Amino acid sequence: MNKGDLINKVADDTGLTKVQANEAIDSLLEAIAKTLKGGGKVTLVGFGTFSVSKRAARNGRNPKTGETIKIKARKVARFKAGKELAEML
Repeated sequence: MNKGDLINKVADDTGLTKVQANEAIDSLLEAIAKTLKGGGKVTLVGFGTFSVSKRAARNGRNPKTGETIKIKARKVARFKAGKELAEML
C-alpha cells in the first residue's frame, strides 16, 4: 500500500473527500516527524511507538573497492509494533 492507496482507504472509510483525507494524513505524518525531530516519541496505543535512536560512528567497508571508510554517527527513526499489532500479524 502506498500513500495514494492509504488516502483512498481513509476517504472511503470516513466519508471524507480525498483532499481532506490527504490533508489529514499529511498532518499526522508532519506531527510525528516534528515530535521525533524534537527528540520525543509518539505512542499510538495498540499500534506501536515511533522513537529516535542514536547510531554510533563506526567503520565500514566500500563493497566496490574493499577500502575501509568511516561512517558518521547519526540519529535514526525507529518503530516498535504494539502488542495488538504484533498479534494481528
